[in-house]
Amino acid sequence: MEEKRRSKRIKAHLELNVSSLFKQDNYLVENIDAPITVVDVSRHGIGFTSKSLLPDGFYFNASLQLGDEDNILYCVVKIIRVIGPNEEGEYHYGCEYVGMPGILMYIFDEFEAANADQ
Repeated sequence: MEEKRRSKRIKAHLELNVSSLFKQDNYLVENIDAPITVVDVSRHGIGFTSKSLLPDGFYFNASLQLGDEDNILYCVVKIIRVIGPNEEGEYHYGCEYVGMPGILMYIFDEFEAANADQ
């Protein structure tokens, strides 16, 4: 099967917590406290799982530490796909970065090189 993604996925295990969600029309959902586990990252987005049901089309602020502590991405992430729940009651999410400056792509180059053997 041919890969149709814009960039290669890199396996990752990062813990994040979503505390609030928002939409472009200033709609805000606060006090969510949804722990998530990032399962993969790419230059264009992240995939994660959570037992919390988060709405498709909403945004949240994220800080991703990829590699050493100097490589932290502060970004806005948009939920574009929700699948589940699975047998464990977890939902799988596909997200894309919004407004990610191209200058930060070196962080993905370094993370990909460090994780090439996985």
